[in-house]
Amino acid sequence: MIRVMVVDDDALVRLGLTDLLDGDEAIEVVAQAADGLHAIEQATAHRIDIALVDIRMPRMDGIIATKRLRALPHPPKVISLTTFDLDEYVYNALAAGADGFLLKDTDPAEILRAVHLVAAGSALLHPAAARRLIDCYHRTNRPRATQARTRIDPLTPREKDVLALLAEGDTNADIANALGMRESTVKSHVSRILTTLRVTNRVQAALLARDAGLAP
Repeated sequence: MIRVMVVDDDALVRLGLTDLLDGDEAIEVVAQAADGLHAIEQATAHRIDIALVDIRMPRMDGIIATKRLRALPHPPKVISLTTFDLDEYVYNALAAGADGFLLKDTDPAEILRAVHLVAAGSALLHPAAARRLIDCYHRTNRPRATQARTRIDPLTPREKDVLALLAEGDTNADIANALGMRESTVKSHVSRILTTLRVTNRVQAALLARDAGLAP
């Protein structure tokens, strides 16, 4: 069972998402919060696997909340929610540790799919909106690109192949199929990549890969 928390200052949005998620037999909504501070309290009181967190909220916004949630002893994975696909705050949320983001008008089936994907350890980088956002706020910074290449250099050629596909949003199964590897081997490579790059999740690794020019 995937235990989910819905965090949004709009009560109707919370209700709609909760109804949608509770309709999936593999998902249980165990908490709701109207702002970041309440989200931290709820995440401390409940075991939560996935937190759907709105970006713009009173008292504590989604970016700070994401940092605080990811710093907990048993941190939930975070999917950021936004109304606009090029919201300038979404990149900051990804950099803060979110495993991806969804637009609030995303098709309900895709929202459920996203929760399952992130719960299984995948990132949510496939939407074109995500790539536009990352390109806009990340790839044009030359000093950052140089730093990213330096951090990626210690990876083996095979690990760089894995990272390039990871940056495209591929799952471990997709990468295994593309590179002719066992899925367990891909999982080991991903674990070492995250450790070597000193990042906490696949999204942050993908951001570095794009900065370094390893992925289009």
